[in-house]
Amino acid sequence: MMKQKEANPREPIFHIVKRDAIVWWKAWLIRAAAIVAALLVSAVLTVFLTGENPLDVFSSLIDGAIGTSRRFWFLIQNTAMLLCVALAVTPAFKMKFWNIGAEGQALIGGMATAACMIQLGDKLPYGVLLPLMFIASVLAGSIWALIPALFKAKWNTNETLFTLMMNYIAIQIVSFFASEWAVPKGSGKIGVINGDTQAGWLPVIGNQKYLLSVITVAVITVIMYIYLKYSKQGYEISVVGESQNTARYVGISVKKVIIRTMIISGAICGIAGFLLVAGADHTITRDTVAGRGFTAIMVSWLAKFNPLYMVLTSLLIVFLERGAVQISTSCGLNDSFSEIITGIIIFFIIGCEFFLNYSIKFRDKEADKQ
Repeated sequence: MMKQKEANPREPIFHIVKRDAIVWWKAWLIRAAAIVAALLVSAVLTVFLTGENPLDVFSSLIDGAIGTSRRFWFLIQNTAMLLCVALAVTPAFKMKFWNIGAEGQALIGGMATAACMIQLGDKLPYGVLLPLMFIASVLAGSIWALIPALFKAKWNTNETLFTLMMNYIAIQIVSFFASEWAVPKGSGKIGVINGDTQAGWLPVIGNQKYLLSVITVAVITVIMYIYLKYSKQGYEISVVGESQNTARYVGISVKKVIIRTMIISGAICGIAGFLLVAGADHTITRDTVAGRGFTAIMVSWLAKFNPLYMVLTSLLIVFLERGAVQISTSCGLNDSFSEIITGIIIFFIIGCEFFLNYSIKFRDKEADKQ
């Protein structure tokens, strides 16, 4: 009987393996190279479509972000707002609770602020109204985050879908009240709230209306860094994120940690909504948060859940977004082109992070021949 030759299964052409830790300065050097490569690709695309000089393209990028003092402060304010929402989702992400509902939580917080401004603006003194608005926003954001946390803790529901759906509910609630509070009635838009009296508006510091918002977010950043790195609750969050079974074994109540952390996450989102409505927009619409709840996920992830690094990632993303808008304007292109440029840059940044954490190993051809 003829002996059958055993099949020799071939390995895949390549496989992905976890990379050893890279020295921090090498990692940041690689990230910088990825950003430069992204800018070069964006410049080539712009030149191909418009025939503009690449140097003019980069000049427009910088000018759009920090070309004037007004643009500079707008950049700082947008960075602070994005950072605030990123700080909100970070504790939940660190314990592997995928809170995709920051958009809705911040929006509900903003609506609570707007409700206080509209209903109580002419009834309460400024010193009472402002703290009340802040408390209402924090409570609203916390309650909106608490709902999916309770369902997760009690029935182990899918938090990603739950928090995502809560966003759409929040948007519709805000749309309803925007219609109810619209001026004039039926227009569907509230307009500037208390524009004549400025009741409920954040005070102007140093002739900069955004400065108080920036200071507030800076304080939250420091507190969150200390909380996550040095506090007992921060340690519990890390343990739950590593392994819930291990957390239970060492006596940590996983349900309590989930609920407590999501309340904190929702509270910070509520603060973001408060700062947007009372400090920047002075009105509320379904687009007030403007997608920051989703962009914040990327900010938090790119910074490895480190609040201090999030300052840099938030600034980078907002800088590129503002600059891309200016490129689109100066080159006579529509707004979609700026989004294309932003997408290219973000694609390179995310790809860079992948290769910082993983390496590609190709099959050994010599071994196959043996």
